[in-house]
Amino acid sequence: MSKDPVVEHGGDVALSRLFVELAAESHDVSVICLAAESGSVTADFVPGGVEVTRVRKPAVRPLGLLAAAARSRRSLVHVRFDGDELVAAIERADADVFVAEHSYMAESFLRSSLVGKRRLVVNTHVSEALVWGASRGLLGRVESKRLVRDELRVAMAADAVGTFDADEAEQYRRNGVRGARRFELTLPPADQVDVSTTPARLVLMGTRDWPPNQEAFLRALALWPRISAGVPDAELCVIGAKKPNAPEPAYPAGVRDLGFVDDLHAFLGTCRAMVAPITTGGGVRVKILDAARIGLPVVGTEAAVGSLGSIFALDVAGDDDAFVQACRRMLTDRAAAVSAGQAIYQANERHWRDGTVRAAVNALIKGGPDDTATRP
Repeated sequence: MSKDPVVEHGGDVALSRLFVELAAESHDVSVICLAAESGSVTADFVPGGVEVTRVRKPAVRPLGLLAAAARSRRSLVHVRFDGDELVAAIERADADVFVAEHSYMAESFLRSSLVGKRRLVVNTHVSEALVWGASRGLLGRVESKRLVRDELRVAMAADAVGTFDADEAEQYRRNGVRGARRFELTLPPADQVDVSTTPARLVLMGTRDWPPNQEAFLRALALWPRISAGVPDAELCVIGAKKPNAPEPAYPAGVRDLGFVDDLHAFLGTCRAMVAPITTGGGVRVKILDAARIGLPVVGTEAAVGSLGSIFALDVAGDDDAFVQACRRMLTDRAAAVSAGQAIYQANERHWRDGTVRAAVNALIKGGPDDTATRP
């Protein structure tokens, strides 16, 4: 893992922890992660505990990264997360299967002596090429080409590849990665919120140091006057850390930037719906999974919903006008919001009850048949 699952938070960490927890139901599992300090600790997010080996994450040295990328003909991201200490930790591990959470975390395994002797599984999470190409200017467009090459090279070297997005899995298969599969990881059901009692409040979630979330935040601010027009006491509450050093935007009336909240579930229980005006999509949509597990309606774009639309039967807002209209419906039609919340909650509950998630984890680890390639 690229982050310490004991102390760090965020969507990718939450899903990695869930993967570990589900895998531990059938396998002996341990974790190797990059962290602020080296050492070992027993983490309690898995019943009975799981051993976490921390490897110090190298400091960012731009000139060194550029030189290493030039020498190895790899992208900056794939160089950044590869290190000799991580290679050594991998080689000391007594494991039959190694799961790299994110494609770039497979690089150190591929430099180890275990290649060809142990099974390598890659859980891609999200294509860094997509994000860099859409959100990091000229450098991002240059790097995205190298990232595409790196991600395909890693996938070809792996014994199995799981993606959270059907289109991404299909793209890998078209490029010769026959074992690439869509990996339908969702979150276990939690206490259902009572949408019928909520005020005219929408919520936008996401840490804004992730470029797609910052884009969605600015888009929501731009559309809010149209969404809230004529709706008494309409609110848009924004949850998540701000983008560091970003200019402070102008907040329209009715928008509250809350940062982090002490009890997220309790706060979401006061909201009518979650909005996700994402422009740059890909990977797993953790915010939507959070909403589905508690029955909170979702208004999202195609980039926000992605493959989850087929699991939760979600409609998508194809343009600004459709997005505004869908948001206004949640604010003004309480019955429609209640119905949407019930539908997404029941779909998520069924997905867990039928064993799909656990089967997907085991199939990815053990190399079982892929029954997702022909799904919509």
